[in-house]
This record gives sequence, structure tokens and C-alpha cells, in this order.
Amino acid sequence: MIEEFEAQRPRLTALAARVLADRAEAEDVVQQAWLRLDRTATVVDDLPAWLTTVTTRLCLDRLKARTPVPVEEVELPGTAPDPAEDVVLADTVGVALQVVLDRLPPRERVAFVLHDSFGFAFDTVAAVLGTTPAAARKLASRARARIAQPAPEDRLADEEVVDAFMAAARGGDLARLLELLAPGAGVTADAAALQAGTPERIEGREAVAAFFDGSAHAALPVLVGDRPGYAWYHRGEAKVVFDFTVVGGQVAGIVFRAGADVLAGVQRRSVTSAAPPSSEGQDTTTTEEHR
Repeated sequence: MIEEFEAQRPRLTALAARVLADRAEAEDVVQQAWLRLDRTATVVDDLPAWLTTVTTRLCLDRLKARTPVPVEEVELPGTAPDPAEDVVLADTVGVALQVVLDRLPPRERVAFVLHDSFGFAFDTVAAVLGTTPAAARKLASRARARIAQPAPEDRLADEEVVDAFMAAARGGDLARLLELLAPGAGVTADAAALQAGTPERIEGREAVAAFFDGSAHAALPVLVGDRPGYAWYHRGEAKVVFDFTVVGGQVAGIVFRAGADVLAGVQRRSVTSAAPPSSEGQDTTTTEEHR
């Protein structure tokens, strides 16, 4: 039985991670599902379906246990389109969309993820949620309406975009970097930064993403004036600053700055929840040494 479960683990973890937006918590939920399977005395005829139901219900319990976020009701059109004919919005789930997902009521969130992201039929969604297929369809439709017209407060703040970008850089998440970069994004540098070893210019989203992919482990979150940025520190002093320009929830440009006047005004700040804290135990003298 353990071999069959392990074959299902990657799929179950992906499902739980999408619902919970937390990889570690998803792995914990999947392990709980294994413990339930190991202890059950019931003969399981369809193991994938059984595990999907148990895992999703465990996720639903965790969502309900979280502090609920008040949301306004969304008025749906009189005749909603068939979700099977809609473009699957979950295929483009990114940082901003995950923010909206986090604001959905638990049952709507589960219905949307199961149907739109993983393609489960509404009969299955209904069985998981303990409701009717028609009600499950309505839950998914309501979630889709919220996502299609997110509230203004759902847009990521500049600080969240910057921190999410740097988290993706450190984590080697190329797809996330591309998602967070505007199509015409580029990187430039001032004269002092060039002397510190930064590249003079990087043009285009793909090139910028490739440059940052898997790098910037020693960069720490700072304020550049009143703007969120990052900086490489050496012996407690900022040496090169990443000055971000964020437009419409995407990084439109980054300027490496190392002028004395810029460095003098840099202040450390706390990282947002969009990214894990930077490692402060690392050090740097030039950008090239930590690529």
C-alpha cells in the first residue's frame, strides 16, 4: 500500500499546495492523509479518489481554522457560462492571483482549485465538499467571478512585488521571475556600481530573469529613499543597491547603484510575507562573487 501511496504523493502535494499556498503545510497535510490511510480498516476500492477526498478535506479544515477574511458578495449574471467552456484561469495562477485566492472563502477556494486547476468534475467536487454538483458549480463560479474582478486591495504592493521577485531569484524559480517582470524590463547600473562588478546593461525580461535566477542570496531588504529595494552588504555596510521600478504589479526595471550619496540614504527594512527572510550570514564584495 505504501508504494501506491508514494505514487500519488506528488499529485496530492501539488493539490494541497495550490489550495493552501504553503508547500510545507501541504506536505504535512499529505502526511496526515497517509496516516489516515494506514489506520483505516475500510477497503479502499479507488485509492486515488479516496486520497484526493481525504487530502482536500484536510486542507478545507485548515482553511476554516485560519482567521477568516471578510469579503463582499459578488453578484453573478443571471445565466453563468459553463465553467467547462471557460479559459482555465488557474493555469496562470501567479503571485497576484494567489493573493486573491487567499481572500476567497474556504469552500469557494477548494471548488475553484479542484475544478479549474486540477480538472475534477463537479460530481467529485461536490462529494469532497459534501454538497450537490449544482452547488459546487456555483461555488466555483463565484470564485471565478471574484478572481476575474479582484478588489483594488488585492493588487500586490510594490514592496510585495520586490520581495517576491528576490525570493524567486534566491529560490531559482525562473517561471516566477518571468511572471514578475514586465515585458520590456531591463537592468542598468551607475558608474560606481560598474566598478563594483555589476553588468552595465541587461535588456529584456528573459535576460533579466536568467541573470537573477538562483542568485542574490546575500542581498538584504532595504529602503532606497521611500522605495523598497535590496542591497548587498559587506561588513555591515551597503555596497550595491538594487533600485526597483514597479509598474502595475510587475518589475519594470532595476538600477544597480553604488554612489556614496545613494548608499548613505539606504535603510534596512523587514521583508514582507511574500518571501522568506534573506540569509544575513552571507557577505559580499562584488556582485559577481555571489552569482
